[in-house]
Amino acid sequence: MPSLDRHDNVFVLNLGDGENRFHPDWITAVGAALDEVEKAEGPRALVTAATGKFYSNGLDLDWLFAHADQHQDYVVSVHELFARMLSLPVVTVAALQGHTFAAGAMFSLAHDFRVMRADRGYWCLPEADINIPFTPGMAALIQSRLAPQTAHEAMLTAHRYGGTDAAAAGIVDQAVSEDAVRSTAIEIAQAQVNKAGDTLGTIKARMYALALATLRDTTNPLG
Repeated sequence: MPSLDRHDNVFVLNLGDGENRFHPDWITAVGAALDEVEKAEGPRALVTAATGKFYSNGLDLDWLFAHADQHQDYVVSVHELFARMLSLPVVTVAALQGHTFAAGAMFSLAHDFRVMRADRGYWCLPEADINIPFTPGMAALIQSRLAPQTAHEAMLTAHRYGGTDAAAAGIVDQAVSEDAVRSTAIEIAQAQVNKAGDTLGTIKARMYALALATLRDTTNPLG
């Protein structure tokens, strides 16, 4: 399960060492960690990281199929997590040491910056291949964070981007060696700790107003 550590002024949220799928309990744990980061005072920033083969493999489809009657509420909770990260009043950096797929890829886009391992692992939006359309909120998030041509390719073709390709496409900010992923993310975060606070939150809220409104629309989250 996710856990939160602190390195000086940088919080590090460890997402786990498995596939880190969005089980309801996982979502709750991440939300509680974000509460702690947001309530903290003084200079601070946030890095999310994981251990093992995956950063996150996205929605917990096994749980979802077993609880089909809760589909809409589940999607609302996922959207809220995306919106929460996108508007968090601290600088956020995702350290992508492994595969980052589907909702996991979207979660990474909700961060301000991304660092990815250069030599192994893929960033991918596979929805076109697995016949699951993007919700309006998901589409709005992706299109608010990627250049139009990159969003078009990623969403329509389910292309798998390695770290170097992801950096060239502007999906991630840096592609580095495996042992430098987390440390580079922490360095980026540390350089921005003094930005934390209401002004940063307001800037994000206004910058991403349309995507946030779509993610937070609970009347018809599935489109």
